[in-house]
Amino acid sequence: MLLLFLARFRKSATPCNDKMSVPRARLLQLVKARCELFSTTFNPEGIRTGNKILRQRLKGPALATYYPRKNVGIRELQKEFGTLGLEVDDEVDDDRLEHLAALRARDKGAPKKKRTAPSAADAKKKK
Repeated sequence: MLLLFLARFRKSATPCNDKMSVPRARLLQLVKARCELFSTTFNPEGIRTGNKILRQRLKGPALATYYPRKNVGIRELQKEFGTLGLEVDDEVDDDRLEHLAALRARDKGAPKKKRTAPSAADAKKKK
């Protein structure tokens, strides 16, 4: 194939003078043939095509294997098997709720959320 490539250009080549330059169209033909030969993209204008980025390996699989898989918790089991009438006890969640109830009984819990929209009087107070 390379011999055919060289033979094609030898037939149409003009005598070589140092003062004469090669026409641009002829150089483009040479670059196009080289791109066909080496399986690269022909881009004579040098337009940004993104080939550099597209040739890189994908990062998704590497990132997916970096983070460990999420374990199934008690809440997920309750959601799945709640329709069957199975009762699942979550001791950690029960302890948390008991702790919050004890804090509320001593008025040490989180403050209650406002139920009304902020009015113009509240906006003036903040300033």
